[in-house]
Amino acid sequence: MSAATDVHGNKKVLMIAASPGVSPVTGWPVGFWWAELTHPWWTFAEAGYRVEIASPAGGDLVADGFSDPEDASGYSAYDLISLGFKKSATHAALLQGTKSIAQLDPSEWDAIFVVGGQSPMVTMIDDTALHAFVARAYEAGRIVAIVCHGTCILLKTRLSTGDLLVRGKTWTGFANSEEAYADAWVGRRIQPFWIEDEARKLPDTNFVVHGMFKPFAIRDGNLITGQQQFSGRAAADLVVQALGR
Repeated sequence: MSAATDVHGNKKVLMIAASPGVSPVTGWPVGFWWAELTHPWWTFAEAGYRVEIASPAGGDLVADGFSDPEDASGYSAYDLISLGFKKSATHAALLQGTKSIAQLDPSEWDAIFVVGGQSPMVTMIDDTALHAFVARAYEAGRIVAIVCHGTCILLKTRLSTGDLLVRGKTWTGFANSEEAYADAWVGRRIQPFWIEDEARKLPDTNFVVHGMFKPFAIRDGNLITGQQQFSGRAAADLVVQALGR
């Protein structure tokens, strides 16, 4: 049994979802993206893992409206897994009163999984405590998985050596084509910056994208990244492949 497994020998995964915020671009309340939390959570539960949901600041979590399968826009109406999670009192309670990362030790988990959404681009991009938490998990030999806009933290997360975690790594995140589509869909600019633009400015790293809104996740050593909201399950599957059942 590894140091990270629980007393029953089950693997442990810490999911980190963004704390609520307000977009400086749109003025909208922003949070985590439902499918990027619920689909991986279900994958880990099916694998028999112990899963805990935390957040950078702790407390109650709020989802992005467009990710809600009951939202009037109908944008995520297909998402039955998130609908079931939301409607289950037991599961919905997991999003209330979450622990903050300050209360947790990253080395106590076999993997950490950072959920995306609109909030990470506002609340996570300059959160040095979160960056340090992710770096400590990585340097402890844990699997670090990050999806969609959560990957913005890889633009700034540095290891104890001072190097960016993604130095020498191949990774993915929300694509420019997807940002352009989202902006056109709502009729305005949404994000303060685009991850692909910023990633391609970094030296010694390889940022890649797949088809627009197609499931795509990639593993490079202990780093796993997923492109967008349809890639959460793919990234979670790579975590399960890395850890076993």
